[in-house]
Amino acid sequence: MASDEEIDRMEVEVEEECLKILALYQPVAADLRFVVAVLKINNDLERMGDLARNIAKRVAQLARAEPVDLPPEIRTMASLTQEMVKQCLDAVVNADPSLARQVREEDDAVDEARMQIRQKILRGIKSSPDRVESLLRINSVSKHIERLADMATSIAEDVIYMVEGEIVRHRITD
Repeated sequence: MASDEEIDRMEVEVEEECLKILALYQPVAADLRFVVAVLKINNDLERMGDLARNIAKRVAQLARAEPVDLPPEIRTMASLTQEMVKQCLDAVVNADPSLARQVREEDDAVDEARMQIRQKILRGIKSSPDRVESLLRINSVSKHIERLADMATSIAEDVIYMVEGEIVRHRITD
């Protein structure tokens, strides 16, 4: 949570540098795609920082509340998402569209885990109404984790655009 302001500051710095490049050098073709992709990735990374902060807040609230069992899928979902984030960043650094495509494919497993968690939360609310607040926080954490995976997928799609010039957003995974 403490890093959020630094992440916000760095996002502004990167954006300002990209805008300077656009204004001063008027890049074309691959260079322009690179700057555009960096602008989009930069924004996604800042949003990912906000999601991480929100997850940390919910977890801190859960830690102070009466213990409640976490659905086992949340650990799986978190691990998959963590790997997707690492892979999308590796894809950016290495300009690797193959790795980016792999990230896009992995998003479905996170979405499936999120649906399973949501169903378990709904059943838990019905069977233990006294734990609604904690269950809703767990649901919120799983929603934010899914959103992190979506942002990793978005970054992966930007890598494909940056390297190949192909816009793959809103397409079924290749």
